[in-house]
Amino acid sequence: MIKNHSSLLRNSSAEQDVAEIISGIIPFDDIESQHIKETLAWIQSGAPIFRLQKPDIPPKHLVSYFILFDEKAQKVLLVDHKKSQLWLPAGGHVEPGENPRETVIRECFEELGISAKFWCVDPLFLTSTLTVGYTAGHTDVSLWYVLQGTQDVLYEFDSGEFTSIQWFGFNDLPYETSDPHMRRFIQKLSSSAFI
Repeated sequence: MIKNHSSLLRNSSAEQDVAEIISGIIPFDDIESQHIKETLAWIQSGAPIFRLQKPDIPPKHLVSYFILFDEKAQKVLLVDHKKSQLWLPAGGHVEPGENPRETVIRECFEELGISAKFWCVDPLFLTSTLTVGYTAGHTDVSLWYVLQGTQDVLYEFDSGEFTSIQWFGFNDLPYETSDPHMRRFIQKLSSSAFI
């Protein structure tokens, strides 16, 4: 009984940490403002926010995206994701009680075999998206982090999850076969103070 109680306290603290991270995101536009507002209300409702079972229990859960950004070349690295059948940022589901930043660190090593070098420790962007592809029909609430990268490095990648990886210039991104919010993310990245 005590063990379960401490677990609940840990999760409550983790959820508060996530809410604080999200509250610190300055919305780019009305869509992001609405997504932030809805996400904070969702967390406050007490609904489970972490994925508990693959692929979609609960049907709405947290994801940490990370995009490697080569500032000099003005390019970003995307992965050709097998399950979604889209070009996406790398990333993964936030584990129960995990800080989304820790998710990025873990997934960056698992998926690309490198240590995460953050442009900023906080996410730049937040989206809420109904998934498509082989695991369609649930909602990913995604925190988008920006990492330092360079197109001159040949990154290894998890061939179990991705068909390939590729660097894209801002004008060459496959927007029609990517996350539906990718264009808005790139617009926000382009207008950010750190580039």
